[in-house]
Amino acid sequence: MPHRTLSDSGVVSHRRSLLDSINSPINLRALPESLLPEVASELRGFLVECVSQTGGHLAAGLGVVELTIGLHYVFDTPHDRLIWDVGHQAYPHKILTGRRDRMISMRQKDGLSGFPKRCESEYDSFGVGHSSTSISAALGMALAAKQRGERRTVIAVIGDGALGAGMAFEALNHAGSMDIDLVVILNDNEMSISPPVGAISNHLSRLLSGKIYTSMREGSKNALAGMPQLRHLVGRWEEHVKGMLMPSTLFEELGFNYIGPIDGHDMASMIKTLRNIKEMPGQRLLHVVTRKGRGYEPAEGQPTTYHGVTPFNRQTGELRKGTAKGPTYTQIFGGWLCDAAAADKRLVGITPAMCEGSGLTAFSKRFPDRYFDVGIAEQHAVTLAAGMACEGLKPVVAIYSSFLQRAYDQLVHDVCLQNLDVTFAVDRGGLVGPDGATHAGSFDLSFCRPIPNLLILAPSDENECRRMLKTAYEYEGPAMVRYPRGGGPGVTIDSDAPALPIGRGEIVRTGQRIALLAFGSLVAPALTAAETLNATVANMRFVKPLDEALIRDLARDHDILVTLEENAIAGGAGSGVAEFLSSQGLVVRCLHLGLPDRYIDHAEHAEQLAMCGLDAPGIIASVQAELG
Repeated sequence: MPHRTLSDSGVVSHRRSLLDSINSPINLRALPESLLPEVASELRGFLVECVSQTGGHLAAGLGVVELTIGLHYVFDTPHDRLIWDVGHQAYPHKILTGRRDRMISMRQKDGLSGFPKRCESEYDSFGVGHSSTSISAALGMALAAKQRGERRTVIAVIGDGALGAGMAFEALNHAGSMDIDLVVILNDNEMSISPPVGAISNHLSRLLSGKIYTSMREGSKNALAGMPQLRHLVGRWEEHVKGMLMPSTLFEELGFNYIGPIDGHDMASMIKTLRNIKEMPGQRLLHVVTRKGRGYEPAEGQPTTYHGVTPFNRQTGELRKGTAKGPTYTQIFGGWLCDAAAADKRLVGITPAMCEGSGLTAFSKRFPDRYFDVGIAEQHAVTLAAGMACEGLKPVVAIYSSFLQRAYDQLVHDVCLQNLDVTFAVDRGGLVGPDGATHAGSFDLSFCRPIPNLLILAPSDENECRRMLKTAYEYEGPAMVRYPRGGGPGVTIDSDAPALPIGRGEIVRTGQRIALLAFGSLVAPALTAAETLNATVANMRFVKPLDEALIRDLARDHDILVTLEENAIAGGAGSGVAEFLSSQGLVVRCLHLGLPDRYIDHAEHAEQLAMCGLDAPGIIASVQAELG
């Protein structure tokens, strides 16, 4: 049957196909079940074509094509609520729920979000982007339906990697004690972004292999052969071992009716099982085994690489290379970490399931005994580091800014309150382009700045990032280096450059009347804007402690101080400058530029900066408007 394709220009060309006839799950449900495998094939091909043009999340969506079709075919969505955990696997869901023709706008300005978003579709029951929230949200919706006397099924789809997070278990524990209509789908593909870690993942892997249980079972029978008086013990022993090895025991003890595992790519089995589950009462958990990247050979072979991709050649799978001037900040961190570990055996690296994304791949291979991937468990990662620091190790926690939000209490209570020597390499500080608001590091300066004992550094270029990592590591206390996604202005890195003096900024351009106090990534646009404004530019370097002497001098010699940061204005670095000026009785005109009091939608990073007035033209316009 003919299928939908994309032209070389990225424009969808329409030809008759099953997928073309599906504009909502209502159309899907009108099809005979015998045609669903063909729908799956067309959907998988269309997904590859779209993502090859736009970039985005691919492997996870390919793995849940049959599951997605089955859920929308059997359940009455959107009346029945369907919630995707994290949401990077939800592209097939978007295609089937009326957004097929907009898929080529994915993750672009004014286009579709890369994650489920409530304002985008009634079928997106819950907005997501971070892991392990689905069961809690689903439980809340199920309880709301019960309170209102509404009959509906709520379904949460969660991966085996996300299931290892504490929040998921908190929700399971609570849900098991309630009288509600709740379905949890455990999508077991032995992957999150990277291969998952921990006892739960290992337990599921052992279950699928079956070798342990089978060999123990046969071995016991051989050992008891010829001993009829003990034969009655075999049955009891088998049930005991099965209870230890099968995950049903765990989930059923939590109050769930466990079903599975089933093959997540067997459409007939999927539909039959989902229909049976639909008729069952109470809380039930379906264990579905899938393969990440299913149906597209490059993604099946490299599911981590094809988790999130740039545009690529769909025939060969070759990814389009970027045009970076030099190494990214993430790569700079990875290189520094390996060098520092070689020089100091006390260094250990910790990541909450973001080895590749945080630049730890080389470190994990060179120093496997000093590398700790704790899974999707940010709270645990931070307190684990605290425990290590108590015993004389020097832990480095590599974490995204938006994920550090999930470990705020641990940062405050377990690390900073005890003034422990933990270094935080905080990646993705500021806006993050196509990933949008869910992953933007918009608030870290605001929520970290009030914490006592914490040193906060923000590099303006690649070499300064390397020096700041050294500075933070040598500092005997908690310190964080906050750097943006992607690359910098292209400055040459001096691996032997010394650490920076604590709390000291620098003047990088001298002008008149106007002083631009720039933090981190906004030093570069500040320098460009300063040429038009004839302004002084200060690279502040430290958000905490601020260079108070420098601020005094700038306030004395200029008519207006303009603070610039890729962070929320409220409570950010500019607020710190204003607080200092007020405390010293220094009266000077101030303008604070940063991220506005709203979430910034997905777009290219340069577009986002322009939307916020934080590119050079925006800075010039804001300063000129302020001066009248």
